[in-house]
Amino acid sequence: MPAASFPISYVLIFRQRALPRFLATFLTPKGQSEIRLLHRVEEAIKSVQEPDFPSGPLTIDVVETVASTPSFIRALSDFQMKYSQVALSLVTGTSQQNYEKVLNRELDGAFFTGEFDLAPFKVAYEIREEVLLLTNADGHASPLELANVTWVVFPKRCPLRAASVDWLHRQGVHAANTIEVSNLDTMLNCVRAGIGYTILTESVIAEDDGRLRAHPVPERHRFVTTRLVTRKERLSSKAFEAFADCVREAGKRKRHQHT
Repeated sequence: MPAASFPISYVLIFRQRALPRFLATFLTPKGQSEIRLLHRVEEAIKSVQEPDFPSGPLTIDVVETVASTPSFIRALSDFQMKYSQVALSLVTGTSQQNYEKVLNRELDGAFFTGEFDLAPFKVAYEIREEVLLLTNADGHASPLELANVTWVVFPKRCPLRAASVDWLHRQGVHAANTIEVSNLDTMLNCVRAGIGYTILTESVIAEDDGRLRAHPVPERHRFVTTRLVTRKERLSSKAFEAFADCVREAGKRKRHQHT
C-alpha cells in the first residue's frame, strides 16, 4: 500500500508500537521515507486532536537517582495540582534503557544520566551534580579498603557503575566483588548496614543521615549531568511542556535554597 494511502487507523497503530530496531536497520531508503511520512501524518493528526490545555496520557521514564529527590517530588506535586487532566505514568529505568526508549518513541520523555548523542532530542532540563563515594558511618576511603570491599551497584551500563569500575581499574583492581540492585533504597540500606560501598549523586543523600559517610571521588568522576529530554518533533506535547516547566521551576527553587 503506498504510504500516502495509509488510513489514519494504520498510522495510529504504527505509532503506538515502536518500530523494532533490527527492522529499522534494514529498511530501504524508500521504506525510511515512508516512515518519516507516517510520523508527519501523525503530527498533523495530533495538531487537530490535541486541546489547547495540557491533558491526556503522558509517559516519562525516570532514573532512580532522580525519582526520590525532594525537588522531583516537589515538581510532581506542583504538576498534579496544576494539570489534573493529564494521566501521568512514571516508570523507573536505567539511563541506557530510558535513552533507547525515548529514541524509539516508546515514551513522551525521559531522564537519563551521562553522555549520550543528544542530536535527536530536545533537552528540556539538565542538572550537573557532584558524585560522592558512600560508606557506612565507620567506613574509610583508603586504596586498600576500596580494593577489598563489596560494591553495591546499579545494573550494567549505568554511568555511576562505570565510574566506580574505572576508578578501581586505575588502582589496579579488576575484579571487585559486586552486588547488583535496581532500587535506590535497597542500595542505601546495603551501604548503611556495612554490606558494601557505592557512588551516588549528592542529591540522594539526606544531610541528617548519620548512618552514611560521604567521601570525595577522583576529579575525573566528580560530576555527572542528568537531563530530561523529549524527541525533536514539529509539534511538542503540551502535557510534556507543562511537566518540564514544573521540573525546571523545582530545580530553580533548589538552587536558590543553596545560595
